[in-house]
Amino acid sequence: MWAGEVKCLALGRGKRHHTAMQPLMLHVACDLGPIRAVTAQIRATESGCEAEFRLDGRVDRIVVPEAAPPLRTDNLWQTTCFEIFWQPLGGTYYREFNLSSSARWAAYDFDAFREGMRDAPVERVDITCVPDADGLVLKAQIAAELPAPAQVALNAIVDHGDGTLQFWALAFPPGKPEFHSEACRQWIVER
Repeated sequence: MWAGEVKCLALGRGKRHHTAMQPLMLHVACDLGPIRAVTAQIRATESGCEAEFRLDGRVDRIVVPEAAPPLRTDNLWQTTCFEIFWQPLGGTYYREFNLSSSARWAAYDFDAFREGMRDAPVERVDITCVPDADGLVLKAQIAAELPAPAQVALNAIVDHGDGTLQFWALAFPPGKPEFHSEACRQWIVER
């Protein structure tokens, strides 16, 4: 571990044609704020996936959850966190992962759009979070059954600390930020 790293639990999965970090877009309804860019990548592994997220900007001016025991925890999306949505191609079922810099994580299965929510089975989630002068990098290794090929969404929520949140994604559907929408799942992952 590097100096300043926080060990946590998390998820990540592979991507198909991309090998470099991909830019996430800020939702049109959000102000830019202290974070100027967010990038992410994901790849499938034998046991699940690995993901990496990078916030570029003034991390000292946003809420970054402090290190905590790496436990499954609900409502992580209410402050700065990172998300992965994993949906096997051709199906309506999908899995959501929420990853926090605190080492806390959550995983949920859904039968269809916001229907049938339940805790998802996960063997292990490991998160490493490293802040620096230019931003923050969160890396996650997730051991869980993740069928492929799949369409995947990579998202970030940034808490400004004044009650406002930024929403970042590969893509958004029209209207309000809705990470559960299939329109956000723009990354195709194969094994």
